[in-house]
Amino acid sequence: MLVNRIQKNRRRLRSWIKSEEITCFRLYDRDIPEIPLTIDWYEGRLCVARYEKGESSPSDEDWVSSVLGTVGEALGVAPDHVYVRSRRRGPGGSRYSHMATERDFFLVREAGKKFRINLSDYLDTGLFLDHRATRKMVGLEAAGKRFLNLFAYTGAFSVYAAAAGAVGTTTVDMSNTYLDWARRNMAINGFDGREHRFVRDDIFNALDERRVEGEYDLVVFDPPTVSKSKRMKRDLDIQRDYAWMLNRIFEICAPGAVIYFSTNFKKFRFDEARVKCDRIVEISEKTIPPDFRDGRVHRCWRLDAPGSRR
Repeated sequence: MLVNRIQKNRRRLRSWIKSEEITCFRLYDRDIPEIPLTIDWYEGRLCVARYEKGESSPSDEDWVSSVLGTVGEALGVAPDHVYVRSRRRGPGGSRYSHMATERDFFLVREAGKKFRINLSDYLDTGLFLDHRATRKMVGLEAAGKRFLNLFAYTGAFSVYAAAAGAVGTTTVDMSNTYLDWARRNMAINGFDGREHRFVRDDIFNALDERRVEGEYDLVVFDPPTVSKSKRMKRDLDIQRDYAWMLNRIFEICAPGAVIYFSTNFKKFRFDEARVKCDRIVEISEKTIPPDFRDGRVHRCWRLDAPGSRR
């Protein structure tokens, strides 16, 4: 039953995969309630996530091994190229939990760009597949712009902005590991000049102490739901802090700048009256790609900073 569903999904997505020039995509997204897995294809490798919340979630290792062996065989994937992880929230709500130290990196392609992937060492792989369409939107607006990437993770949005002709990029993350990963992603795509800056900083410091009036024209702001890292000035709670952070971001933007704001907090409530900008449009439906069955995997808005001509 699972193999049949995966093969059906692959046939459905085939023309879209080719037209979008992608090599990484979701093959199975908990389509069958009795099989609570997600299965992602990464250029001949499978990344499988087990969702353990709920009574229907199987914990039998033999069952999991049997299922994945059958899937791998059907797709022609060797057992050592099938990676399994359990979806659990890490310490302090971090979504970038560390799992192992195999350092098994390889390159994948997306729309003519290259990204380093690791399927063994971290809960997330280095590339959020659900934001593929959002990256494309950012690329369409980045030419000639000064681009800021907050909570940048491995810098995929920065790569898209640079490839589209941004005059400069600033990539901000609190983790040395992910900031170095972002540098490498930029470098393998040919973007290693001084116009591309990398800043290791707590978001509260970045917004409180690094303000440069009128510096940025295009911003991506994709924060975690919560963060309780000891390296931060204070705990972050996206529902509590989003308006303060967005209003601070507007202070370091040029008039009419565009901000893409996203969250994967499913209970998030956006009170537009708390945000001081010219225009707010929710674009979530346009940013969820067809390989994701979960239409609530994230929510996304496009905001025009004060001074917009739109």
